[in-house]
Amino acid sequence: MSSYLKSVREWATPTLKSSAFLSRGVLTPEEFVAAGDELVYKCPTWSWEGGDPKKAKSYLPLDKQYLITRNVPCPTRVSALENSIATGGDGTAHIDDECDGEDWLVSRIVSAEEQAKNREKELEDGFDILDEEGEIMGDVQDKIAAVQVGDKKAVTALGAGEEEKEDDDDEYADMADFEDENVLEDESAVQAAPAASASSALAEDNIRKVRTYDLSITYDKYYQTPRVWMMGYSADSNQPLTGEEMMQDVMSDYANRTVTIETHPHVSGPHASIHPCQHGAVMKTIVRNLMGSSSSDESGANADGGDGGTVKAPSIEMYLFIFLKFVSSIIPTITYDFTQSVTASTAKSK
Repeated sequence: MSSYLKSVREWATPTLKSSAFLSRGVLTPEEFVAAGDELVYKCPTWSWEGGDPKKAKSYLPLDKQYLITRNVPCPTRVSALENSIATGGDGTAHIDDECDGEDWLVSRIVSAEEQAKNREKELEDGFDILDEEGEIMGDVQDKIAAVQVGDKKAVTALGAGEEEKEDDDDEYADMADFEDENVLEDESAVQAAPAASASSALAEDNIRKVRTYDLSITYDKYYQTPRVWMMGYSADSNQPLTGEEMMQDVMSDYANRTVTIETHPHVSGPHASIHPCQHGAVMKTIVRNLMGSSSSDESGANADGGDGGTVKAPSIEMYLFIFLKFVSSIIPTITYDFTQSVTASTAKSK
């Protein structure tokens, strides 16, 4: 019943004809196709699909009904990342006046560099090492170097001790052990078999099996924005994941709320889908902040004596790159390709 009502609602909604990318963060079908063409051009892992002609939307070309990228790796569960999440401040967008009074939280993953700095700071605070003069070392790199030098000396001393021990043992070796002329050949054969087995096991271990996803993007006529769909497959058997399993790869703030299990308009089987009701509002905020950032850069250039110029808004072709960057905050462990580097706050301007 729900899907029927949605189809009626979409059918009754007129197709957007005039561009509202900058004013509302939405796209016309033609703009969606243009943005999709750019994504496919820049990221060959993405492609257009036509799907079943019976399910084709009349406002889109028959061979460009939706975008898809297949076999996208998902190496870890989101729960492993959630202790590295920073929320609030510039990383949070509250857009309560643009989508039924609900807030939209865009969490920020703490970068690998930030985590490394945090670990280094914890290491520095966690212990003291004295230098040769008995003073406490302040720099963490000095501490690490000291530990490494100490380890090296210990290893050297240990190695010398082992050599001495081996010399002593050689002097008193039981020569009867070598009376059998085939003993060396037998030992070589015994050692070769485990070595080959270990090598084979190591090669298998190095091929890490992970979950994979097929991600697709459709155009939602009612909300006038792209909509992301996800179908996951298990690491061991490549069988479709259940809805509950797919939610393990969604940030807990959004699982079963913003992201729900829905019926894909073109592909069979249940898919996890990010509800598009706030996509336009979030995109509008990101684009405005991108323009604000560009404006600040221009002002700085003018203050330094540079040539002033009109602030350029992002082009329609950049829409899906920005959109996929924003979506990555919801499904951060599904490592799909969107190539372009996009940095912009999602916080609303005061």
